Amino acid sequence: MISAFRRALFAIAIGLAAVELSVPLLAADLPIFATDSQAQAHCPSDEVVWLNLPSGIYHVRGSRWYGATKSGAYVCRAEADKAGYRASKNG
Repeated sequence: MISAFRRALFAIAIGLAAVELSVPLLAADLPIFATDSQAQAHCPSDEVVWLNLPSGIYHVRGSRWYGATKSGAYVCRAEADKAGYRASKNG
């Protein structure tokens, strides 16, 4: 019989596996920045977007959630696309 502790660990492991399948992990080569000006200096010819880290969805400048989600960072759009993140569908 499986103990309650083992059942809890198993449930956590299944939950983490589901998260990994639905949201790409931060790529080691995806530079993230605290300000949009730092990101723009890194990629002067690219668009800077706000990446919501928990969801893996990014928001463009001028949209409702640009720089406004609780956990996020500024990144270069081309690098975010390459790392497997996607643009917001509803702003």
